[in-house]
Amino acid sequence: MTRHIQLTEQGKLKHFLTIEGLDKALLTEILDTAESFAGMSEHQVKKVPLLRGKTIVNLFFENSTRTRTTFELAATRLSADVLSMNIATSATSKGESLLDTIHNLEAMHVDMFVVRHALSGAAHFIAQHTAPHISVINAGDGQHAHPTQAMLDMFTIRQHKKQFEGLKVAIVGDILHSRVARSQILALNTLGVAEVRVIAPKTLLPAQVKTMGVIPIHDMDEGLDDADVVIMLRLQKERMNSAFLPSESEFFRCFGLTEAKLKRAKADAIVMHPGPINRGVEIASSVADGPQSVILQQVSNGVSVRMAIMSMAMHSQGVTA
Repeated sequence: MTRHIQLTEQGKLKHFLTIEGLDKALLTEILDTAESFAGMSEHQVKKVPLLRGKTIVNLFFENSTRTRTTFELAATRLSADVLSMNIATSATSKGESLLDTIHNLEAMHVDMFVVRHALSGAAHFIAQHTAPHISVINAGDGQHAHPTQAMLDMFTIRQHKKQFEGLKVAIVGDILHSRVARSQILALNTLGVAEVRVIAPKTLLPAQVKTMGVIPIHDMDEGLDDADVVIMLRLQKERMNSAFLPSESEFFRCFGLTEAKLKRAKADAIVMHPGPINRGVEIASSVADGPQSVILQQVSNGVSVRMAIMSMAMHSQGVTA
């Protein structure tokens, strides 16, 4: 069902809801398309007319800064009209149902919804109930998926490592509550990396972790040994209680990334973080700001990758440049 709803009959991207069900060729097409947009920020005129006349609605039911603003910037650079809904003051907060909100916006002849929601499956639900000509992009749903973040991470890795084959990738921290980690793991395995290691205390790993195509490791030094890519995750304190870990300082001592621990990875390993960063909790400032960090590059790449995904989804609906 996932594959059917995301793709057109011709196998083109219609919605982007999850990495699951998408093949290596399509993920590579997203990365290649993003590459074509990557140099635009250096141009004097930063716009292309690919989505001129189209209306994209950002529906963010959860707070966000980087994701929402990079989607807005991406849509603007594609020459689309952008409407960002303030859900806190919208009719939804007064009791209007999610579908009522969607159908009222559809009546305004919009073309795409970018959705962030606290409930897992919200973007899928909207895609199943919206008008046939509308594309839906998942900007993060509950603890389920954050596919555009995963793809901008893949794009950043490819920029530095050129290919995925043979790479050993370590994802460190709160795997249990991370929708980003779930999407990253699917993307990394689809693109053919050699190993995906997840490093965390047992309390922060999903019960079914061994079925996810990863190697679970509980020791930081062992997990970082010979790694090509180190991805740190935020402790999602809003989704947990004190039973998950004894203290932030204890977590940092065991699982925080310091310069000393990073030496266990390869000398040319890159350090990533989807943000927002908790300095001194999951990563030391000297590493976050250090020469191996590509964290700000991830933010920049978010615009190119989201431009690629939006343009591909809209073109599958018959948009012409």
